Amino acid sequence: MKGFWNLTSTISFTLSILFLFGYNYEDVSAVPTKHLCRPDQRDALLQFKNEFEVLNSSFAYHLMRHPKTESWRNNSDCCTWEGIKCNVKSGEVIELDLSCSYLGGRENILSSIIDLSYLTFLDLSWNLLSGQIPSSIGNLSHLTHLNLNFNQISEIPSSFGNLNQLTSLDVSINKLNGSFSIALLNLTKSQNMEWLDISNNKIKGQVPGWLWTLPNLTDLNLSNNTFTGFGNSMKHGLSMEQLFASNNNFTGNIPSFICDLRGLSILDLSNNNFSGVIPPCMENLYLTVLSLRQNRLHGGLPENIFVLLTTLDVGHNKLTGKLPKSLIYSFRLEVLNVESNFFNDTFPFWLSSLPQLKILVLRSNAFHGPIDHTSFPKLQIVDISHNHFNGSLPSDYFERWSGMSSLGTTYDQPDEMYMGDSYYQDSMVLMNKGLEMELVRILKIYTALDFSGNKFEGEIPRSIGLLKELHVLNLSNNAFTGHIPSSMGNLTALESLDVSQNQLSGEIPQELGSLSFLSYMNFSHNQLTGLVPGGTQFQRLNCTSFDGNPGLSGPSLDEICRNIHISTPHETPQSEEEEEEEVLSWIAAVIGVIPGIAFGWVIGYILFSYKPEWFINPFARNKRRISSTTTH
Repeated sequence: MKGFWNLTSTISFTLSILFLFGYNYEDVSAVPTKHLCRPDQRDALLQFKNEFEVLNSSFAYHLMRHPKTESWRNNSDCCTWEGIKCNVKSGEVIELDLSCSYLGGRENILSSIIDLSYLTFLDLSWNLLSGQIPSSIGNLSHLTHLNLNFNQISEIPSSFGNLNQLTSLDVSINKLNGSFSIALLNLTKSQNMEWLDISNNKIKGQVPGWLWTLPNLTDLNLSNNTFTGFGNSMKHGLSMEQLFASNNNFTGNIPSFICDLRGLSILDLSNNNFSGVIPPCMENLYLTVLSLRQNRLHGGLPENIFVLLTTLDVGHNKLTGKLPKSLIYSFRLEVLNVESNFFNDTFPFWLSSLPQLKILVLRSNAFHGPIDHTSFPKLQIVDISHNHFNGSLPSDYFERWSGMSSLGTTYDQPDEMYMGDSYYQDSMVLMNKGLEMELVRILKIYTALDFSGNKFEGEIPRSIGLLKELHVLNLSNNAFTGHIPSSMGNLTALESLDVSQNQLSGEIPQELGSLSFLSYMNFSHNQLTGLVPGGTQFQRLNCTSFDGNPGLSGPSLDEICRNIHISTPHETPQSEEEEEEEVLSWIAAVIGVIPGIAFGWVIGYILFSYKPEWFINPFARNKRRISSTTTH
C-alpha cells in the first residue's frame, strides 16, 4: 500500500509540474515577437503593393511564377515577406525582388518608391508595368542594381541621372523608342556602371559617344533596336569585355575603335548592314566569340584573329578566297560557320586537328573536290551542303566520328544543355524534315549531317550505321548509287532522313520501320524497287516521299497513296447527302477550333512580342542575367 501512495504522489507531482509548465509556456507564447522590420518600411511596402494590379495568372508565360505580394500581411514582419531583404541591424529594406509576380500598373507607377530610400537592389522584371517610370525613382541614391526588363515601359525619367551608384541597369524588352533618350544621357554620372542592357526596344539614331566614357562598363547590350551608327569615336571604354549590337541598322565599315577594346572577349555585330572588309587590326584583340553574320562584308578572313576563339560565325556575307590556315591554331574553336559566302577552296581537312570542334558549317559556297580520308572525332553538326564536293566515300568513312556515335554526357542544369554560355548562345540554320529551320540555341546532344546538293557518287558508306546519336541525315541531291544500307536501322535517334534525288536502287530497308523517332523520310526520285516497308513510321509519310520510283509497290504504299488519283465524275443523291453532312461536320469543327485559334494568337503574341523568360532561356540569345541575393 505504501508503494501505491508513493506512486500516486509521484504522478500528482508530475502532473502539477506539467500544468505549471503549460501555464507558464502559454504566458511566454503570449509575449509578442519583436519584428525586425521598421513600421515605416512596412507601411511603404504596403502602399507600394497597392499601386499595382495583380493580373490574371492564366497566361502561359506565367508558368512557374506567382504573385509574391499576396504573402504580405500587415500583422507580420515585413522582413520575412517574399522578395524582401532587410538590413539585419537597422531593419531597413535594402532589396526588393518582385520579378515574375503578375504585376500590372497604370501611368506613373512606383510613386511610393521614395519611401524605400535604402534600397540597393530593385528587380521588377517579367511583369506588365506600363507607362512612364516616375521621377521619384531618382531618390534611391543607394541603388546599385535595377532590373526593369520585360515590361511595357515607354519612358525613363531624367532623374535616372541621380542614380550614380548603379553598377547594373537592365531596361531591355520594353517599349522605349525614338532617339536615344535625353534621360539616358544623364547616365554619364554613373561612373560605377558595369553592365547596361537596353536591348529589344525601338531606340534609333546614333549610339552616343558618352557610353564609352563610363570607365567601368564591361558589358553593353544594344541588340534588337534600330541604331544606325556608333556616333563619336571611342576615347575610353578600355574595360569593355562584351559588346552585343546585333539586329540593328548599322551601316558602313566596322568602326576602327573596336580594335582599341583590348579587353573585349565577345563581339556580336550580326544582322546589320556593315560593309567593307573585316578590320585586320582585330588581331590585337583576344576574342572568344566573333559573330559578323548577316552583313555585307567582302574580302577574305584575316589571318591572325582566331587564336582564342570558341565561336566564329561569318555566315551570309560576301567573303571570298580560302579559309586561313591560321585557324589550325584555334585549339578552343567549337563552332565554325562560314555559310552563304563565296569561299572557293578544297575541303579543309586540316581542321580535323582541332580537338574541340563540334559544329562545322560550309553550306552554300564554292568548296570543291573530294572529302575522303577525313576524321572529325568531336563533330556533332556538319553541314557542307550546296557546294561542289565530289567523289565517293569509303565504306569505313564514319568509323572515327565518335561525336555522333556516343555522346555519353548528361546535364543537370538547363544552361549546361546548350552550346555557348550564359552570355552568348550559338545559333544556326539547318534543313530538318524538309524545312529550313533556325536553331536559336543548339542542344549539346543535337547531331546532324547534311551532305546534300553536291556531286557525291558511289555507295552510301555502311559505317553510317555507327552514328547512333544522329538526329538528322540529309544526303539528297547527289549521285549516290547502290542500295540504302540496312545499317541505317541502327540509327535509333534518327528523326529525319532524306536520300531523295539520287540514283539509289534496290529495296527500302525494312529496318527503318522500327526507328521509333523517325518521323520524316524522303526517298523520291531514285530507282528504288520492291515493297515499301510497313510500320507506323511509313504510314505517316506523304505519298510524295516515294515519287519518281515506279518500281515501288505493296500494301503500305497503297495505303499511303490511297484515293490520290480517284476521280468522282457523277455524284449520287446519297453522296451529296454525305457531302452535306461532311460540310456540317467541318462547320462544327471550325466553330470548335475558333476559340483555340484565338487563344493561340494570344499566346503567340505573348511569346514573340514579349519573349517570356521560360521561352528565352532555352532559345533566345545574347542575354546575361543579373544575379541577386534574393530568391524568386
